[in-house]
Parts: sequence; C-alpha cells; structure tokens
Amino acid sequence: MAEEVLELLARVSGAEEPLEELRALRVAVQALPLSALRERAPDIRLGRLFALLDVNDREQVALCVSILERFLQAVDPLYVIQNFREELQKGLFHPDDSVKLLTVAQVGRIVENSDAVREILNNPELLRQIIYCIGGEKIAVAKEAIKSLSRIAQTQDGLEALFASNFLVDLKNVMATSDVVRYRVYELIVEISSVSADSLNYCANSGLISELIEELTGDDVLVRATSIEMVTSLAYTKHGRQYLAQQGIIDKISNIIIGADSDPFSGFYLPGFVKFFGNLAIVDSPQQICERYPVFMEKVFGMAEGHDTTMIGVAVDTLAILGSNVEGKQVLQKAGSRFQHLLNRIGHQAKNPPAELRLRCLDAISSLLYLSPDQQTEDLLGMTESWFAALSSQPLELFRSISTQPFPDLHCGALRVFTAIANQPWAQKLMLDSPGFVEYIVDRSVEPDKASKDAKYELVKALVNSKTIAEIFGNQYYLRLRAYLHEGPYYVKAVSTTAVEGAE
Repeated sequence: MAEEVLELLARVSGAEEPLEELRALRVAVQALPLSALRERAPDIRLGRLFALLDVNDREQVALCVSILERFLQAVDPLYVIQNFREELQKGLFHPDDSVKLLTVAQVGRIVENSDAVREILNNPELLRQIIYCIGGEKIAVAKEAIKSLSRIAQTQDGLEALFASNFLVDLKNVMATSDVVRYRVYELIVEISSVSADSLNYCANSGLISELIEELTGDDVLVRATSIEMVTSLAYTKHGRQYLAQQGIIDKISNIIIGADSDPFSGFYLPGFVKFFGNLAIVDSPQQICERYPVFMEKVFGMAEGHDTTMIGVAVDTLAILGSNVEGKQVLQKAGSRFQHLLNRIGHQAKNPPAELRLRCLDAISSLLYLSPDQQTEDLLGMTESWFAALSSQPLELFRSISTQPFPDLHCGALRVFTAIANQPWAQKLMLDSPGFVEYIVDRSVEPDKASKDAKYELVKALVNSKTIAEIFGNQYYLRLRAYLHEGPYYVKAVSTTAVEGAE
C-alpha cells in the first residue's frame, strides 16, 4: 500500500494534467495508516504537491490540500520548517483560505516543537506573515495564528521578538484593519499576559494593555461591553488581578457601575461589568471584594429584583458564581431577609417563562444549595435548609413538577437541584416524607433520553454515597438505590415472552 502511494506521488510529479493522479493519490493516502506513512516519511517528496497549489483550479487545490494535510501529519515539524519554509510563506499569502488554514495549522505544529520554533524566530518574514494572518477574513485562520503567536510568546526569545522589535509595529498595523481585528489582537495580548508576570510586563510595556483599558472607559457602549470580557480574562490570574488593582482599573469599573444608573445605554455593558466582579470574587475572596466594592452586591440584588429578564439572568448567574463556595454563601447569608425574598423570586422564576431564564435559575439554585461532605457543619446545613424553604411554599414539589415536564433541559435542571441537596440529611428526610418520591427516583421509565438518564444516575450516586442515607431512607430503599447504581444509567430490565402454539 505504501509503495502504491509513492508510485502515485511519482506519477503526479511527472504529469502535466495531474487531476486523475491526484484523485487516486488522495484515496490511497487516506486509506494508509499514519504509522505506515511515518515509516516512509524520508522517501516522501512533497515539493511538487506544494507547487501544484499555484493554479486557479479549485479541485486541484482542494485535492492537494487534502493530500498534503495527511502527508504532513506523518512528517516531523522540524523537517517541515527546515525544508518547506518558502512554501509555508507562500501558503500564508495564498488567496484560497483552505491553503492558508493548512499552512497556519502546520505553523501550529511547529511552534509546539522547541527545536522547530527557533526556526520561525530566525525567519522574520514568516513570523510577520503569521501576525498579518490575525487580520484575515476567515476566523479559523485568525484563531490558529493567535494560538501560534501565543505559543511563541511562551519563550523569552518569543517575547523579545514580538514586543521588543519591529513586530510590535506590525501588530499595531494589523489592529488598524477593523474593530473585529483589533479585538483579536487584544485577545492575543490577554492570552500572553496570562502566562506569567514577566509576560504581562512585556504586554504592558508595549502600551497595548493601556489601549484596551482606555476602551473600557470610553464613550462607545458596545466597545465597553467587548473590552470588559477581555479584562475579565486578565483577572483570572493572580498577577493579572494585581496589575488591575495597581493601575486602579478595578476602582474604575466600580465607579462605572455606580454611574450606570444615570446612563440610558448602560444595559449594553452593565452585565459584563457585573460578571467581572462576580468572577473576581470567586477567584479572589468573595468577602473582601463585596466589602471593598459594596456597589457590586447592591447592583446584583437590584438587577435580580427588577423586571428586565436579561438583567435578571445576569444577576442569577452572578449569584450562582458567588454562592458556589462557602465564603460566598456566607456573604449572601449576611444579606438576611433581602436574600430570602430574592430566593423566593428565583423559585418563582424557575417555574415561569421564559424557558432559558428558568434553566439559569435552576442551575443557580443547584450552585447555591450544594455543600460537599466536609462543609456540612450544623450552621451551614441550617442555612441551606432555610434557603431551600425560602424558594417556595412547597419547594420539593415545585422541582418535582418541573422534573416531570416534557422539556429535557428543564427536566435535567430540576434533577440537578435534587442532586445538589441529595447528600444533606434534611433534604433526605424531605424526600422520604414526600409520597412516591423515592419510587420516582428509582423509576427508570420516566427518563426518555440519555441526558435525563445520566442526570438521574448522578442523583442516585449522590444519595448512595451519602453517609446518612442508609439510616434515613432505611435498608429497603437504600438497597434499591444501590442496585440502581450497580446496574448503571442505561439498564433495561429483560422482559421474557412465551410463544403459544397457534397464536398469531
């Protein structure tokens, strides 16, 4: 088989009109295992295939791209950059996007190889062309270029090349292409900045982070909305948060939230600014963030208590993030009756349209109520029990009624609520005291699809793994749950049938 591929490759090289040979070669190459191609890699001559890309024939180009894609997977990245440097450069200039994508994907392989990446750093024209690929029309090409440049910047030499040379001018030239491309460059800068404090310093010294921050506080509300997403990504790392704090950026964002009440267009950017503080609180300290920036909590509560479903959704998501750890739960508990009323509102929203907000409410409730076994102190169990009771006059029946509705997303969302509280003794007692509830849990016939079966199985697993379940549910129910768990999520009970003579 490998011999046939090499023979076809030789015929392609010698043919004036190679379409027929290319079709046959593509079939042969796709059928050959990569291991066999790797064994014969030294014998593979790809120069002719690259040359055949320089035509205005879509089928020929498509065939060559498909064949090269397969061949190049079998060739070492260092060999590719050492032997096909010019071809890669031409490929990045090629008018056909499939050729650009093939080429930039090879660059992606090369930058993952510590020896091969040096070859790119020693080839300024190739590196410059990768930078200009960020401005390409095809988003897949731009994404691969961003990924490759981000990888290049993980070395000291790469950082020096991108930020301490003329390539910085190229980056800024690309940014001028359009608003979309400018934000692709910001995306690259944030990715590089997230690697280390040293990387962040290079990016900061380039002036590009300052430009991003200026857009955050500018007059264009849509630009604000986009830039806050980038700044939020920067805040995921400790050195990123320290930089934002030192530069006074977090205070600026807080002040923008304060001023949002008087801005009729704040609806465009406010959700992103609130999410920023929600993410900041969870990666840092919920208590410290909420105490230092009280406007954040006030705004979240105000949004959740309002009537704009978009804002309610953002507030509910933020409460879910905040309440996903114990410190955040305790911050919410300090809000007292106001948070209890808010829980009642979330419970009400969970059973009323729109469906997308119902699902977000269900997921928030799961996040707020969950406690891992090591977090289950008497105080925290009492807190989650009171929160559950605040959701509705009959919360267990509320979620059970949602779980029986013919909407898979909502059905699974309700099951996730049960799973979140399944390891807490007060919830196990409620389940046992609710007529027919345990039978519903072990009834496989009510789960119509894979997602539902998986969600039910997670609920059963959470119950069985609880230390208090055997005592509270009793041995009979406990053994039924154990059997369900042992049988797996997709078990179907065998039904025996008896053939009767003479029956039709």
